[in-house]
Amino acid sequence: MEHNTVENKNDFTGSWVSSSRFLFYVTIFCLLSFVLGGCYNLFKHRYQGKPEVVVPESSLYSPKYK
Repeated sequence: MEHNTVENKNDFTGSWVSSSRFLFYVTIFCLLSFVLGGCYNLFKHRYQGKPEVVVPESSLYSPKYK
C-alpha cells in the first residue's frame, strides 16, 4: 500500500521559526488586550469625587452634645 503525501511548507508544526513567531505575536496581542482592557475598566470605575456625607455631631473630632 503506497501513501501519497504532499509536504506543506506553510504548515504550523513544520517550521519552528514560523510557529514561534506566530505564538510570540499571539502572546503580545493577548497581553496588550488584557492591559488595555484593565486600563479601560479602571477608567470606567474611577473615583467620581467626594460624596456628601452626613456626620452626626456626636462623632466629630470635638463632639457636640445636647
